[in-house]
Amino acid sequence: MEIRFEKREKLKDKPDWSNLGFGKYMTDYMFICDWDREIGWHDARIVPEGPIEMDPACMTLHYAQETFEGLKAYRREDGKIQLFRPEMNAKRMINSNERLCMPAFPVEDFVAAVKALVKTEEAWVPKEKDTSLYIRPFMFATEAALGVHMAKSYKFMILCCPVGAYYATGLDPVKILVENELVRAVAGGTGFTKCGGNYAGSIAGQVKAEKLGYSQVLWLDGNERKYVEEVGTMNIMFKIDGEIWTAPTVGTVLPGVTRDSMIHLLKDWGYKVREERLAIDDLMKAGHDGKLEEVFGTGTAAVISPVGELRYNDDVVVINGGKTGELTQKLYDTLTGIQWGRLPDNYGWTQLVD
Repeated sequence: MEIRFEKREKLKDKPDWSNLGFGKYMTDYMFICDWDREIGWHDARIVPEGPIEMDPACMTLHYAQETFEGLKAYRREDGKIQLFRPEMNAKRMINSNERLCMPAFPVEDFVAAVKALVKTEEAWVPKEKDTSLYIRPFMFATEAALGVHMAKSYKFMILCCPVGAYYATGLDPVKILVENELVRAVAGGTGFTKCGGNYAGSIAGQVKAEKLGYSQVLWLDGNERKYVEEVGTMNIMFKIDGEIWTAPTVGTVLPGVTRDSMIHLLKDWGYKVREERLAIDDLMKAGHDGKLEEVFGTGTAAVISPVGELRYNDDVVVINGGKTGELTQKLYDTLTGIQWGRLPDNYGWTQLVD
């Protein structure tokens, strides 16, 4: 894939690296590649970051044919920059696109595009502790037409922004509300994809949770509203009586890259990992019986989010005294150690940007 470059006349001022927040400051450039039915993917380019022209009849605005991904670039102590399992994001996007009848962007081109943009923006990769460059690949239909069908044209784009911790509280345990009315995904739907519609539909649950003093929502299955699935922005795992439980990725749960990485680590450490359905009633009972030892969410943005409290209806369970568990901390330290190059990568997960 040849990538042309369009130079920006004036570079942006860099933000305060010690106060980045998450998703606030876009870098100088973005990647764009176009697709149409006649010639496929073409005109790959890195251009100044800024607004894009969109027809008001653009099909994405009306029918939400859109997918996205999220990954990070990390600056190591030796100054080099590396990615973490970018090929998994590429493959997951292909699966998302297939479900939404969108063209596949090849894995090798996806990784090459990410590396090219990060290399261009290497001055934006922060070096402060726990900071990184967040990378947002996304694709959307560009055909201007009213009518529900597979579009004739699409754009694949990548944005970057330097970020700090996803949660302002860092690794402090979060409180989670179990949603008992609304559902996020159903069998045969788009729950396993990373598409904007999944997140738009989850906002109502998030608003409800925040009104009750909770930071996230734990969704139950859409059929029986009985089995725990995932949190709004991450997968979730439960340590019950020494074993790890997490929902299976069988169509309604996003197959998280961080989730997969944690499962590798846990199995190598000798833990039994049960990718099985877990009833919310059994989970709450385990909490009251003292068998629910740790709960943590997993995702690219936050890496790990310890959970200190679960509320289901009027029933509340406090986990590990509301403190971060020993295993949760070990997983966080190990995975971030690999991502930032502080620990050896024995799995071949990292790729240098050079």
